[in-house]
Amino acid sequence: MIRVPATFFIWTLIACSSGGHGGSEDWPVHRACSSDGLEVLYRSCDPLQDFGLSIDQCSKQLKQNLNIRIGLILREDIRELFLDIALVTKGSPILNFSYPVCEEDLPKFSFCGRRKGEQLYYAGPINNLGVIIPTGEYQVLLELYNEKRSTVACANATVICS
Repeated sequence: MIRVPATFFIWTLIACSSGGHGGSEDWPVHRACSSDGLEVLYRSCDPLQDFGLSIDQCSKQLKQNLNIRIGLILREDIRELFLDIALVTKGSPILNFSYPVCEEDLPKFSFCGRRKGEQLYYAGPINNLGVIIPTGEYQVLLELYNEKRSTVACANATVICS
């Protein structure tokens, strides 16, 4: 009788350690949006965690208030949260940008101050410059990190504009 639970427990440990995402497997590629000549694909670059992201208005003409949805389980507390964006095309960097998402004295979003193990979910507008995306393929590295410089989320994105 004890053999069955023990065998199941050992199988679970082996399956989780060999097939989990602590090894060399990549997370799947997700589609954040696709329409009107624009496609945004992303893959988590965090070896321990994937996350969900979607963009509501997918258009070559970026609006000033772009609606997004993002969800993940926090592995770190976020008293402060920062976003770094690096934009590259044809191997050449075009733009590096840093933005304070949550500051201790100025929480801009309801998820600011969340603790490890809690869910970060945001659905709503983000402010950006209203620009037209030129035709081409772009690589974007997005990294969210806290005040200790611990990664909260990380993504390699590809933006294809035709």
